[in-house]
Amino acid sequence: MDSSEIKQLKLLANKARTGAIIGTYHAKSGHPGGSLSAADIFTYLYFKEMRVDPENPAWEDRDRFVLSKGHCCPSLYAVLSLKGFFDWDELLSLRHVGAMLQGHPDMKGTPGIDMSTGSLGQGVSAACGMALAAKLDNKDYRVYTVLGDGEVEEGQVWEAAMFASHHKLDNLVVFVDQNGLQIDGPVTEVAGIEPLDKKFEAFGFKVLKIDGHDFEQIKDALDTARTVKGMPTAILAKTVKGKGVSFMENQVGWHGVAPNKEQYAQAVFELKKQALEIKGGLD
Repeated sequence: MDSSEIKQLKLLANKARTGAIIGTYHAKSGHPGGSLSAADIFTYLYFKEMRVDPENPAWEDRDRFVLSKGHCCPSLYAVLSLKGFFDWDELLSLRHVGAMLQGHPDMKGTPGIDMSTGSLGQGVSAACGMALAAKLDNKDYRVYTVLGDGEVEEGQVWEAAMFASHHKLDNLVVFVDQNGLQIDGPVTEVAGIEPLDKKFEAFGFKVLKIDGHDFEQIKDALDTARTVKGMPTAILAKTVKGKGVSFMENQVGWHGVAPNKEQYAQAVFELKKQALEIKGGLD
C-alpha cells in the first residue's frame, strides 16, 4: 500500500472510532474500550481484504466475518455503515428497543452481520462451521473472526481450534485482539493466556504476531494467511484498549461503560483533532 491508501484507512478507522463513541453515548451503555482497540482490524478487513457487497449482504459467495467478541460491535457497526450496509444515523439508536443495531450482533436484524454473537467462545465455533461449509461446497470464500484475549480463556475456543486444525481449515483466519484487559482486570492477572503463540501452534495453527494498529502489518499478515495451506491461521494482534481516546486508553474501567456528556465531547474532540492531523498529511 502507498501512503495515501494508509492515510485513507486511518481516516476510516478514526471515523469508526467516532461512531463507536457516538453509539455508546446515545445508548448510555455498551463497550467502548474493546470497540476502539479492534477498529483498525475491522477497517482493513472490510475496505481491503474481504469480498462483500453492501447491495447484496446475503451474497452466497461473499467472505464471512464473525465478531466472536460480540460486545465490541459498536465500531463494527460504524465500519459496516461506512461500507454502505446501512445509514450512519442508525448508530444514534444503538441498543434502543426495536432498533436495527442491538448491543450484540444480530444476523436476522442487521445487514452485513453474518452471525449473531455475544456468548464468548461461540463465535469462533460458528466461524469454523462456515469455513468447513465452504470446503464441503467447493466454495472459495474465506472466513474471518475476531476474538478478545479475555475470551481465549473460554474452553470452547480451544475446542474450536482443535476442530479447525483437524479439518485443515486454511480458509479460516482467527484474529485475537490482544489489548491486555478484560472486564475484571488485566488478562495476565485474571487467567494468564501466554504463551498464546505456542498454544495456537500446538493446536495446529500458523501463527503470526503483529501490531494491530499498523495497517502494513495487518496487510502483510493477511497476505501471508492466503498462502497458508492445510491449516488455519491465527493472527495475534497487540492493541491498546480504548485506542484513540486519551482517557480511555489502557483503562480497564472503560470495558463496559458509556461516556457521559462531558466525556463524549472530549472523546469526539480528540478524534476530530486526530482526523485533521491525518488529513494534513494527505498528498
